[in-house]
Amino acid sequence: MSGESPSQVIDAMFAGLGDWRGTTLAKLRSLIRKADPAIVEELKWKKASNPAGVPVWSDDGMICTGEAYHDHVKLTFAKGASLDDPHGLFNASLGGNLRRAIDLYEGDAVDAMAFTALIRAAVARNKAAKRA
Repeated sequence: MSGESPSQVIDAMFAGLGDWRGTTLAKLRSLIRKADPAIVEELKWKKASNPAGVPVWSDDGMICTGEAYHDHVKLTFAKGASLDDPHGLFNASLGGNLRRAIDLYEGDAVDAMAFTALIRAAVARNKAAKRA
């Protein structure tokens, strides 16, 4: 992984999952990047149990993270509680005052238009906060 960009590490990370989780995360990542071509891909929170770190997408602040677990994938929106979610995509971490998450299990589908709108809303929220 030495010398590789975060995007290259994320490519390898998702491909290395070798199952629906990698495919799902790759699709969501593609939607994120199309929704905001200025998005920055990073890896954060590297540790012995996760040496590559956690994929993070940012634009004027963190938008969301993407993680694979044994039976699901999770996209956690850093400031999701402040976003409107008219399509009900958020289905996890609903009790907190800051974050919201989308948990997807094998066979779950994501409404691409609603997800893209949610990403754009998160970007707009970050940009507005930066201006303020």
